[in-house]
Amino acid sequence: MLAKHKNKVNFREFILGGQDGLVNVLGLVLGVASATFDTNIVLISGIVATVAESVSMAAVAYTSSKAAKDYCESIIEEEKIEVSNKPRLEESKIREIYYKKGFRGKALNEIVKNITSNKKLWAETLLLEEHKIISGEFENPLRSAWVVGFSTIIGSLIPLMPFFFFNVKVSMITSLILAGVVLFVVGALKAKLSIGSWKRSGLELMIIGIIAALVGYGVGFLLNGYGLS
Repeated sequence: MLAKHKNKVNFREFILGGQDGLVNVLGLVLGVASATFDTNIVLISGIVATVAESVSMAAVAYTSSKAAKDYCESIIEEEKIEVSNKPRLEESKIREIYYKKGFRGKALNEIVKNITSNKKLWAETLLLEEHKIISGEFENPLRSAWVVGFSTIIGSLIPLMPFFFFNVKVSMITSLILAGVVLFVVGALKAKLSIGSWKRSGLELMIIGIIAALVGYGVGFLLNGYGLS
């Protein structure tokens, strides 16, 4: 179960990085393209943005995961101390938790006995039920950084790829369509991992990406119009 949860967390981080990289670079390349109509400049700015965005996202993922890991470990230690110092109170918490889940009589007593016979399991159960944290969820900040950083590179390259093969005008249209399709799929996958309609989630993320692209395009168009490009 824990392994399955870790895979889900990794997939969620992959989507996070990919989505961020795609939306940001999409807006940037369309803005630069509309301002300069120079493929080389678009590619250079897009590649620079891809590298900077990937490093930034990886760093954020590392620091946030490390902070979450430290917090999780402090809560576990706190629960272990309370289990040792206040066993009756902590046992009553376990009993209440599973009573609310519908267990009664012998079944409830067996569950409480099994959990409280292992202090580590006892503390981890309280961690999950009281704080909604799964032990080990943030155990590897470096892995989180790698997953988010790598997925940001992948996402960033999607709107940039057409500019390697087509002229600026065709690339802009192709990039927007390609990014829109990918964002819809990513939004749908996010809904599958959580709750809600996959269609609505896909459309919402696609619209956000298109708005970001239009803002970037508009800024570039204005700069070009005022002769600032």
